[in-house]
Formats: sequence, C-alpha cells, structure tokens
Amino acid sequence: MNTILIIVFAPLLAALIAGLGNRMIGNVAAKSITTGALLLSAGLSWPIFLGYIGGTETAEVVQVLKWVESGTLNFDWALRVDTLTAIMLVVINTVSALVHLYSWGYMEEDPDQPRFFAYLSLFTFAMLMLVTADNLVQMFFGWEGVGLASYLLIGFWFKKPSAGAAAIKAFVVNRVGDLGFMLGIFGTYLVFQTTSIPEILAEAPAMSGSTITFVGMRLYTMDILCILLFIGAMGKSAQLGLHTWLPDAMEGPTPVSALIHAATMVTAGVFMLCRLSPMFETAPTALMIVTVVGAATCFFAATIGTTQWDIKRVIAYSTCSQLGYMFFAAGVGAYGPAMFHLFTHAFFKALLFLGAGSVIHAMHHEQDMRYFGGLRKHIPLTFYAMLAGTLAITGVGVLGVFGFAGFYSKDSILEAAFARGTGVSQFAFWAGAIAALLTSFYSWRLMFLTFWGKPRWIESEHIQHSVHKTPEQAGADTTGGYHPHESPVSMLIPLGVLSVGAVLAGFVFKTAFLDEEAFWNGSIYFNEALIHAMHGVPLWVKLTATVVMLLGFAGAYLAYIAKPDIPAKFVATFGALHNFVYRKWYFDELYDAIFVKPAFWLGRQFWKLGDVGIIDRFGPNGIAWVVERSSVAAKSIQSGYLYTYALIMLLGLIAAITYVLL
Repeated sequence: MNTILIIVFAPLLAALIAGLGNRMIGNVAAKSITTGALLLSAGLSWPIFLGYIGGTETAEVVQVLKWVESGTLNFDWALRVDTLTAIMLVVINTVSALVHLYSWGYMEEDPDQPRFFAYLSLFTFAMLMLVTADNLVQMFFGWEGVGLASYLLIGFWFKKPSAGAAAIKAFVVNRVGDLGFMLGIFGTYLVFQTTSIPEILAEAPAMSGSTITFVGMRLYTMDILCILLFIGAMGKSAQLGLHTWLPDAMEGPTPVSALIHAATMVTAGVFMLCRLSPMFETAPTALMIVTVVGAATCFFAATIGTTQWDIKRVIAYSTCSQLGYMFFAAGVGAYGPAMFHLFTHAFFKALLFLGAGSVIHAMHHEQDMRYFGGLRKHIPLTFYAMLAGTLAITGVGVLGVFGFAGFYSKDSILEAAFARGTGVSQFAFWAGAIAALLTSFYSWRLMFLTFWGKPRWIESEHIQHSVHKTPEQAGADTTGGYHPHESPVSMLIPLGVLSVGAVLAGFVFKTAFLDEEAFWNGSIYFNEALIHAMHGVPLWVKLTATVVMLLGFAGAYLAYIAKPDIPAKFVATFGALHNFVYRKWYFDELYDAIFVKPAFWLGRQFWKLGDVGIIDRFGPNGIAWVVERSSVAAKSIQSGYLYTYALIMLLGLIAAITYVLL
C-alpha cells in the first residue's frame, strides 16, 4: 500500500474504531488505537519531508477513486504530495500525535475519553484531506471537515453552556468565510472550466488582466476570484473581522487549543494562499488586501494579548497575531517565509498551549494568571518548556550565530516586507515590528505572572474550594493547603519534544525554506528576486526585531518584577484605552448590535407574527377550529333513530336531483 494512503487514512480508521466502539472497547483501547495511528502517520511523514530537503523525493499524485463525472465537471479523489504537502504532513501529524499522547494525562479523569480521542483523530484526517487535495472540491471537503470537527471539539464539554456557545460561534463565523470560499470556487470553475489545482495554476497567468462582470460592475477576474478565496481564508485563519471565534474556542479542552490553534485549522487559510500562490500573483489588488488585513490583524491581536488575564486567551490572541505575520508575508509575495513561520510556529505555539495546560493542571484548572506566581520552583520541567517556547515566539537570537525558531522565521517576514518596497509592504513592516514588541511584552508578562513573584493561589477561591484539608492543616499551612505538582510523564514527553522543535526548527531548516528554489520544486510561487532583496536589506532592518524584542522584555520586567505597581497606575491613568483593548476593541459588542440583536428581533417577528399569528392561526389552529365545530354539528344529527337517517338520505337525494336538473 502506498505510504501516503496509510498516512492519510490511518487517523480516519482510528477515529471510526474509537468513536463507534466508544465505551464498549474502553478508554485504554480507544486511546491506544488513536495515538498509535497518529504516531504511525507522523513517523511516515518525516522521511517524506526530509526526502524533499535532500532532493530524493519528487511530486506525485495518488488516485484513490473516481469521484464525479457530470458533463464537463470531472474530478477524482486524489492525493497530491509535493514539498508544500510534505511540510503540512509533518506539522499536522507530529503535533497531533503529541497532542494525543499529552491527552492521556490531561483527560485522564474525563468520562468520555473515547469520544474525545475519536474527535481528535477525525479532525486530523479532515486536515490531511485538505492539504493533500488535488482539486478545489476535495480541498473544500477537508475545509468543511475541520470546521465540523472543530465544532465537536470546542463544544466537547457540551453540558457547559459557554462551551456550547463558543462552538456555535466558531461554526457560524466560519460559515461566513466559507460562503466567500464557495463563491471563489464556483467562480474559478466558471472561468477555468476545471477544479484541478494544477490545471488552474497553469492557466492562471494567461488570465492576468482579463475582466468579468461581478455585481453589475466590470472588474478584474483574478482579483475577484482571489478576494473571494481570501475571505474563506480569513474565516479559517481568524483574520481581522472574522477573528472573534478564536479566543472563545478556548472553552474546549487545552489539547484541542494546541491542535486547532497551532498546527491545523487556523493554518488552513495560509496553506490555501500558498498552494494557489501562482493564481494570487496575477491579482495585485487581492495581494494588497491580503497584506493590509494580515498586518492589521498582526497588530490588533497583539494589543489585546497585553491585557488578558486568562493564560489560554493570551496565547490564543498570540496565535491570531502570528497568523497575521504569515498572511502579510504571502501578501508581499514571500510565500517561502510564510510557510517557514507556519512550520516553526506549529512547534512553539503547540508547546506554549500544552505548557499552559500543564500549568492549569498543576493549579487545579485555574486559568487566571493573577492567581499563579512562583511556580517555577514547583513545576520546573513545565517552566523550562514554557521558557523555550517564549524564547522562540519572541525571536531571541544573535544575528549570524544562533537563534530560536521565531528568530529566523519572523525576522525573514519583516525583512521581506521591507524589501518589497511598496507603500503597503512598508505599512506591514512597521505593523509587524510594533507587534513583535507587543509579543515580547505579553509573552514575558505571562512568564513573570506565572513563574515569578510570590504565590498568589491562596487568593483563588476556585483552588481553595477544591482542596480538602483538616482544620489543623488549614491553620498550619501558609499556602492555603494546596501545593502545585508537576504533570505526569505522558504530558511531559510532548513538552520535551516540542521544546526541541522550538529551539532548533529555525536554525536547522532556514536554508531550505528561505534560499533553495529546488526545495519547493514548483509547489509555490518562488520570488527569487525578493529573496535576494531580503538578504540585502540594511543592518538596522535585520536588527529591528531583536531591538523591539528587548524593549518588550524590558517593559514586562519593569512592570511585573521591578515595579509591580506600574500596571495599576497605567490603568488608573489610561482607563479608557485599557478598557478599549481589554474589551477586544469592542468587536463582540459591535457585532452583537449590528448582527445578533437584529437577527433575534427578526426571528421573533417571524415567530410571533408569521408563525403564530398567521400560519398557526389560519393554518393548523384555524383548520382545527373548523374541524371541531363541524364535528359538533355532525354529532348532533347522529341520533341513532331510523327516521332521522331516512330524512337525511331524502334531503341528499333531492339535492343530487336538483344539481343534475340545473
């Protein structure tokens, strides 16, 4: 059997066994089957990826089955494997396998473990279908599959109202983006008469400059198609405007956050742009919009991350911000750096999410950083893992010597934006630089509040109410009776593996991703001139990310270690600004006023006036009233006397004769 078939379908088979078998096969069997399948897929993915780096692998398409033959619309279910796919296979399967293993410890006490692990594996399969798609319809199948699986995972604890609401929010917001994606696919088929991605990309340059009628206007064909496709990417990858679902998705279990927000669903939009990069290169207006939206998202999400107290929400907004980097990199034509940051980000962001889960596990499921403090002495392994992730995301490194993962990938994006030389790319460069400063600040703020300072969990009612202690213990114990503990081995092993990726992924793979056109082998649009221009930017541009990283670190150290009274003074002085950022720029309130409340009002009108007032009144209720009154009238003549029935028969006969005569 072909290796790629095993990689893609092993998670599906495991999901079916665990999901359908459920409690009949038990927790251990369900966990073992799903985790084993993902470890197998991950193990088979790495040789393929390393083969492309070494130049021993070539692109191939594996046909699974005939899918649709209808007139001129013909396409197969086929798996495309090239460099771009190989990168995603490694990212998806490695992180998913580690998340499965991590969940052994994190979900140990949950009664629905088979269902949880089945959902995880189903999610992985859907993402694998997306990245191996050879045509747009198959990509859409995977696209919607990850949407469904994310709904199931975010709302996994369905008895918790906030989890159900978050799942519905994610589902609805993504449907808005998916409408744009569907229109983009329909339009692409209309223009190219095929859904085959290779055929579309081959014919795209010839369509540059052509026009099409859209909503009554004559517009550039490729710009319209790419903008519609980008709207789909905005939904999946939580870009500004369609980002509101991402933070609320934290209601799902922490392993879900690591899987969705680090390596799979949120990167689908970036992957799609890079897969269709030759098509986007013919649409300058669309690329400009991608750049502006990505840069704005990058800055916007970073500002919010500086004010949040929930440890998972800080990392969630960090994800949103980092995705902005990837998008504006693609917008300026730097698809290689965009994919490089996607690759490195998967390791350090999964590490940060799983590290946060380890902290939450140690703190009896408390997520508010105001009740942490001093944890580096209690959970040292988690501390060092989180430290590695923080050094990676903030881009710590020495130019020309060594750097953590983000040092290479994030810096390459900023250099590409500057080297592009357009007004929009310059805007992206400075927005990215400011976001890098804020990233450093909120990342070190998280570390200082969590691992340094005095223990503050004594003040947490949630923790103390969960701790059972005798009066003697309560009186003698100055820590409130609770002692944080390190996570089990099943949770620490993934942290260790991801730490290696956070430290080395950038240094080891930078040359392949950034400099070697042969590595990509035509799987993306490779702008060689831009790559050369990146390496030739002024020294101050190369040092910008490092300088702002140090400024962010210094600001966080000053505010949360040296002079911890500064945050309170800042809030007192700039209360309106802080509240604006803390309330997430009031996007939720704005959408509630513009969309949610009018929708509920309209729904009530249809219900009260249309359904109850008209349909029920004159339909079921009206007919029921007529039937009831008719039954009463009919009942009165059912006397049981023969002469009554004879009279009725006579009257009926007279009526029939009269009808015939007239």
